[in-house]
Amino acid sequence: MRCWRRLTDIESQEIGLFLAILALMISSVSCRKAATAPSEAGPVRPATEAIALADQFYAGRADLIKVRQAVVALRQAQGDHPSDYDIAWRLAKYNYYLGAHSPEPLEQEKAFRDGIEAGKQAVQLQDGKPDGHFWLGANYGGTAQNSLLAGLSEIDDIKHEMETVIKLDRSYETGSAYLVLGQVYLEAPRLLGGNVQKAIDYLEKGIKIGPDNTLLRVKLAQAYAEAHRNDEAQKQIDTLMTMKAKPGYEPEYDEAVAEAKKVQEKLQ
Repeated sequence: MRCWRRLTDIESQEIGLFLAILALMISSVSCRKAATAPSEAGPVRPATEAIALADQFYAGRADLIKVRQAVVALRQAQGDHPSDYDIAWRLAKYNYYLGAHSPEPLEQEKAFRDGIEAGKQAVQLQDGKPDGHFWLGANYGGTAQNSLLAGLSEIDDIKHEMETVIKLDRSYETGSAYLVLGQVYLEAPRLLGGNVQKAIDYLEKGIKIGPDNTLLRVKLAQAYAEAHRNDEAQKQIDTLMTMKAKPGYEPEYDEAVAEAKKVQEKLQ
């Protein structure tokens, strides 16, 4: 037969205190779990909303901080939507702009490298659309301009992507595939296929498709000047100076005008 003894008042108080502390600990853990659960499984932003936010940032691209914000927004969106074509090609485009305009060599290099990866992904997702091919080729071009060694290996890649764009949609970005090809033939060393006349041929084709493409027009002026066709170069500059920026393309217009002034000085 088991004997029971009555708990003393002190023992009862100690047991009660222990149980109260234990209950408090359990309650605290439960509250923390309830509080953290929603944030761990936060809502996923729809791809269309993420793209709209990135586009809004990119619209202010005259300020490179906005371009960086656009790139970050797209990277975050790509984590939630890894197979979204519109996110991939925009990421290639925005990285290209960042690489082409950043004053920091390391940032330039990284932006073009990231742009190439994004462009490749876009091409894999939608090989039959021009966006991925164009911005992949543009980033190849950015890398080639930054590095002679890279340029040696990527000239053929640039040509391939831009020729693909022309086959798919020659009017893409108002004839800018012709602009890139013209620039390749104008700036590449002769030993690597550089040819001023071929550059002029491509740029003239592009002008017929995109007469309001200011960057294309100033590049044609440069090619004419390189070929000592100064009157034709001046004509392109005069036409450019009478043009107005297309809505949404003000930064590109400003770049073209600044470059045209440099060509003008050489002509004089």
